[in-house]
Amino acid sequence: MFSRLKTVLVNSYIGAIGLGYLLAQTILHVVGIISAPLAVWVSQKEWAGYRAATGYTSHSFPLRDALPELVRAVGLFVLWYLLVKWLYFTPPKSEPAPASQLTS
Repeated sequence: MFSRLKTVLVNSYIGAIGLGYLLAQTILHVVGIISAPLAVWVSQKEWAGYRAATGYTSHSFPLRDALPELVRAVGLFVLWYLLVKWLYFTPPKSEPAPASQLTS
């Protein structure tokens, strides 16, 4: 069953389109790794007066906000790699030629 699915995905380019989409999502999450902590840091700077009035004084760069994006990016990349390896880097199973082709 999986060999037929593999043949359909490779021959109809659906697999290539799907792999391109997965790779694009991976790249977007890599960008999110950078932009999520940056957005939190900028919002902390905007609310500095409010934080000073309430006694909250942390001004650190929040790297923990990048962890969900990192997990998503790594997960999508591993899935993309496994699908590329399965679809395009494993040799196809060779079927024996029919007897009529062997005698001619």
